[in-house]
Amino acid sequence: MSDELARIASALERMSPPPLPAPDFAAADAFVWHVEPDRLSPVKKVSKVDLSLLIGVERSRDTLLENTRQFARGLPANNALLWGARGMGKSSLVKAVHAQVLSEKLPLKVVELQREDLPSVTRLLSLLRSTRDRFVLFCDDLSFSHDDQHYKSLKAVLDGGIEGRPENVVFYATSNRRHLMPRDMIENERSSAINPSEAVEEKVSLSDRFGLWLGFHPCSQDEYLAMIHGYCAHFGIEYEPESLRAEAIEWQATRGARSGRVAWQYVTDLAGRKGVALS
Repeated sequence: MSDELARIASALERMSPPPLPAPDFAAADAFVWHVEPDRLSPVKKVSKVDLSLLIGVERSRDTLLENTRQFARGLPANNALLWGARGMGKSSLVKAVHAQVLSEKLPLKVVELQREDLPSVTRLLSLLRSTRDRFVLFCDDLSFSHDDQHYKSLKAVLDGGIEGRPENVVFYATSNRRHLMPRDMIENERSSAINPSEAVEEKVSLSDRFGLWLGFHPCSQDEYLAMIHGYCAHFGIEYEPESLRAEAIEWQATRGARSGRVAWQYVTDLAGRKGVALS
């Protein structure tokens, strides 16, 4: 009988393990949240670009940087939604701003959270709430489909429920969609719900909970070329101006779009041909 009880107790512990101890936040300035089991993994080196290399997003850059500085100084700050065109530096801006704030000797950690792990966010917030450090909780490429209930978990971050959002946590998200869900989903809700306005309002109002909406729009050809020139100067890539202009325009034409990502892909190709390391 005692062996059976021991096996039952062991099984119950596996089903409901004790809370994990808080990690050593002094080990790194960036962490990634994982589940099953819950844990925060330190990131020794964050993949980032220099803030000065982000061209064409100056207004969003300045707004997010000042908001982040306020937060790092222990002052009030808003959650931020960075939305808009693909490849225009939304996630790069979050990481660059974090690096800039650290360079100014302001204490700040960033924790990356995957959209699929949003249901675990309450447990993550409890872990972060118990520390003195200040955290940017970052979710990249955030969006929801028509049958996705994860958006309800997100409200715990933005509103905090009965406990309120921890004062040492601010939430930054990037999305290609301003309202975090496709337009056809919104139209479907209007046409099929018993009370269309309420059904739409519950989902669309989610983005209203972000204090900052920062829009990213397709860049002009001049901005696209300026991005490439900035990268070349930063990494010491020598080039013939007219040849580079012709190649860069052809490069974006073959992809049917201009963006910071396309500019970086061209620079990567150019650096490889010139024998220059991008480090």
